[in-house]
Amino acid sequence: MPISPNFTSIFSKDWEINFTQCLPNGYLKYTDLCNILQLTAAAHSEIGGISFSDMQEFNQAWVLSRMRVEMTKLPKWKDIVTIKTWINTLENSRSVRALELYVNGKKMIGCETYWAVFNTKIRRPEALALPFEHFELYPEQKATQIPFSKINVNNETEMVFEKRVVLSDLDIVNHVNNVKYLEWCLDFVDEKIILNQKIESFEMNFLKELSIQDKVVIHENLTSKAMIFSITKDDKTCFALQLNLK
Repeated sequence: MPISPNFTSIFSKDWEINFTQCLPNGYLKYTDLCNILQLTAAAHSEIGGISFSDMQEFNQAWVLSRMRVEMTKLPKWKDIVTIKTWINTLENSRSVRALELYVNGKKMIGCETYWAVFNTKIRRPEALALPFEHFELYPEQKATQIPFSKINVNNETEMVFEKRVVLSDLDIVNHVNNVKYLEWCLDFVDEKIILNQKIESFEMNFLKELSIQDKVVIHENLTSKAMIFSITKDDKTCFALQLNLK
């Protein structure tokens, strides 16, 4: 699609939290939080002419590489949330995007994401084929107190589960959807930690893509203030998650 006449480099969108997105306590699920953050980023890229549809003309798509989310509190059922987003950096095949979530004008969540341009035909990163100079960049305007980082996955992990990738795990790019990794790992977290909002922040590193019928192993490593999960295929790490606890 062409660049929208309503395009702005700083974009915001309102969402109403519905019951399908909520935990039993009525608060937004962490997985659905990630979904609406990414849907907001997608909406911004659409009006800016660099959406999935635009990029597919060149067999390209944005894929998530790293993500950090910091929270003071989660929104709840029926809340109207405003998500504001802008781009910190964008060059060649990489982009850093910031997102913030507000309820009644109060910031509750900050997020920093790192994206790569991925050729969906040859399954490799490459330079963005579309023009993007109309996006004003805001490298100094950060959404999180701490930037995303490389998660240190040591060898002292415990295997907690084995699974095989099925069709429902895949997304439109034909690999495991990034939120699925988070969902798999959160299933092994004590429900009291989640329901009592004891997670202060979390980070995800997406390292290698997974496809249907891939056999994976989920590992866990616990410390006093963090839970680290990793997902491996053939003993190679494909994903890492760090939950930082209050």
